[in-house]
Amino acid sequence: MNIAQLIRKVFLGLLSLFFSASLWAHGGAAGTDTDQCKFELQPTHWIHYTAYQPNAYPAEEFCGNLPGTNTMTQLVFDYQDMKYRNMLVEFEVTKEPEGKRIFFLPSAKHKKGSVNLELPNGVPEPGQYLIHITLVPDQADPEQRTTGQRLDVHMGFKAGSGQPVSKNSLLLYAFFAFAGLYVLYLSHAGFKRIVDGAIGKIKS
Repeated sequence: MNIAQLIRKVFLGLLSLFFSASLWAHGGAAGTDTDQCKFELQPTHWIHYTAYQPNAYPAEEFCGNLPGTNTMTQLVFDYQDMKYRNMLVEFEVTKEPEGKRIFFLPSAKHKKGSVNLELPNGVPEPGQYLIHITLVPDQADPEQRTTGQRLDVHMGFKAGSGQPVSKNSLLLYAFFAFAGLYVLYLSHAGFKRIVDGAIGKIKS
């Protein structure tokens, strides 16, 4: 096996590891806690929640622990019951225990069944926070006006827990770094000679 074939095999191996790790991370694997991210609005009726900090941790999903503060944070909510798409839903995030509001989205209907809340600067400091989801009766709907009631549920999370960059994030960075070196190796004769010479010395 020549040096070019060896480098190509290493590149393809790293590529397969990268994609398998990405699929694992988005499938509820150990290391993520998204399977626990559910709001029980009513018995057997749920909203699923996932948090992202794409600038600091581009390959990760979070739930009960957000490692970063003062970094763009996305809170994504998916309705698991069609009926909530026709109901007014209000979202709020508060800093605890003082109850200080850091984000608020007034009540609205979300017909697509998914809500993406963007906090451009994330949460301001380490500590405990609460996400509040409130169902608000629609006064324009006769049925909700007469039978509906305001219902508030919440879930806590901790921010700024100081988690290191995850294995998935490190693998992502390693993949792109190696990909760049591989392209350089194939396209630049001088760099190829240096790499071939170094590998030749190691093998001898």
